[in-house]
Amino acid sequence: MSAARTGEAAAPADADPRRWWGLTVIALAQLMVVLDATIVNIALPSAQRDLGMSDGNRQWVITSYTLAFGGLLLLGGRVADLVGRKRTFVVGLVGFAVASAIGGAATGPGMLFGARALQGVFAAVLAPSALSLLTTTFTDPRERGKAFGIYGTLAGSGAAVGFIVGGVLTEYLDWRWCLYVNIPIAVAAVIGALVLLHDRPGRAGARLDVPGVVLGCGGLIALVHGFSEAEPRGWTDPYVLALFAAGIVLLLAFVWWQTRAPMPLLPLHIIRDRNRAGCFLTMMLAVMGMFGMFLFMTYYLQVVLGYSPVKTGLAFLPLTLSILIGSTQISARLLHRVGPRMLMVPGMLLASGGMVILTQMTVHSEYATEILPALILMGLGMGLTFMPVFSTATAGVAPWDAGVTSATVNTSQQVGGSIGTALLNTIATTSSASYLTAHLTDPSRRELVTKEAIVHGYTVAIWLAAGIMLLAGLVASLMVTARAPQHGIPSEERMPEAVA
Repeated sequence: MSAARTGEAAAPADADPRRWWGLTVIALAQLMVVLDATIVNIALPSAQRDLGMSDGNRQWVITSYTLAFGGLLLLGGRVADLVGRKRTFVVGLVGFAVASAIGGAATGPGMLFGARALQGVFAAVLAPSALSLLTTTFTDPRERGKAFGIYGTLAGSGAAVGFIVGGVLTEYLDWRWCLYVNIPIAVAAVIGALVLLHDRPGRAGARLDVPGVVLGCGGLIALVHGFSEAEPRGWTDPYVLALFAAGIVLLLAFVWWQTRAPMPLLPLHIIRDRNRAGCFLTMMLAVMGMFGMFLFMTYYLQVVLGYSPVKTGLAFLPLTLSILIGSTQISARLLHRVGPRMLMVPGMLLASGGMVILTQMTVHSEYATEILPALILMGLGMGLTFMPVFSTATAGVAPWDAGVTSATVNTSQQVGGSIGTALLNTIATTSSASYLTAHLTDPSRRELVTKEAIVHGYTVAIWLAAGIMLLAGLVASLMVTARAPQHGIPSEERMPEAVA
C-alpha cells in the first residue's frame, strides 16, 4: 500500500534505513545523562554516611556535576560541530562511563566530588551531540515528530525515572550502584553508536572561538554556581552577589565578542530567531517549575507521608507514563498539522493546573485522590510542551550549527533547573520557618506542626511554580509563531552569509 494511501509521509530517499535503531542508541545515551541529574539525590544520604561528608559539603555531589554540565554545554556543542557529532558522542559515552566508575569506587568525599565534575564535563559533550544527531538524522516532518516525541519524553520524565532507579538501587544494593549503573548503559550505547550512527564530517579548517569559550562558559558557570550557593547562603550574601555580577558581566562581554569573532562559539543568528528564542525561554521557565516540584514531592512523600525510596520512585511512575503519552501519542501526531504553540500553550496550562492541585495537599493527603491527578495533568502538560520545543528549536538549523543549537536548548534546561531549585527551595524554607514560628505554641504538638510547616512551605513555593508555568505558556503564545513543520534542515550548500 502506498504512503499516500496510508496517510504516512514517505521517508526521504537518502534516509538511513537504520535510523530508528540509531534513535534507540541516542535515546539510551540521553536517558543516562538525564537520569544522573536525580538518581544520585536518592543515594546522597547513604553516600554521606559512608564517606563521612559534612552537611556543608554534601551539596557538592550535586553542584560539581551541574556546574561542569551547565557551564560547558556551549563548548561541547561547538566541539561536536567542528570535529563530528558521532565522534564526540562516543567520546562522551566513554568518558562518562569512566567517571562513573571512579565515582562508584570513591574512598572519600574529594574523589566523589571530582568524579561528579568529570561526569558533568563529558555530559556537556554527550548531550548536545545526542540532540544534534537526532536533528540531522530525522529531517522528514512526520518522522521528526515521532523521534522528538521519544526524546521529549526522556527530557521530561528522566528525572522521575531517576528517582525510581535510585530508590531501587539504594534500597536493595548500595548507593555506589547509582553510579556503576551507567557503565553497562554506556557500553551498550557505544557499540550501538559505532554500528548504527552516521554523521557528516567536521568542518575542515574550522577553529574554536577560545575567547568565546572563556567568556561564555565562564559566565554560565558563575551564574549556575551563584544559584546553587543562593540556597544555603542567602540571596544577599556577598559571595552570591559577586557570582551573579561576574556571570552577567561575562555573558554581556560574550555577546559583544560574538558579533566580532570570525568563527563565533554561538552564532547570534541562532538566538535572534523569534521562534527559537521563544522555545529556549519556554524551556527554561518550564524546567524552573518542574525541578522545584520534583524536589518538593520527593521530600513530601518520604518525610511527610513516610514512603520508602522505592515507593517514592514508583509514585512518580504515572507522571512518566503521562509524559510518554503526551509526547508520543498527542504531540508527535499533531505537530505536523498544527503550529507548535497550539501544543505548548495548552501543555503549560495543564502543567500549571496540576501544580495548583498540589497546592491543596496536607500532611494527611491521599495519594490516589489528591496527588495522582496532579501528576497526570503535569505529565500530559510537559509531554505536550517539551516535544514541540525540542523539534522547533532545532528545526531549520544548518548542519554546521546543529551542535551548538542543541547545546543552547540543553543550557536553557540547566539554567532553568538551577534557578528553579534555588529560588523555590529558598521560598519553601522561608515560608516553613515563618509558619513554625507562628504556630508552635504547644511543645507536645511539635512533630505535627513541623510537618505542617514543611507542607505549608511546599505549597507556597508550588503556587509560584504554577505561576512560572503560566508565564511559560504566555511566552510560547507570544513568541513561537511558527507554522506546522513542512521542511527539514537546510542542505550543506545553503550556507548562510553569517557562516560563509
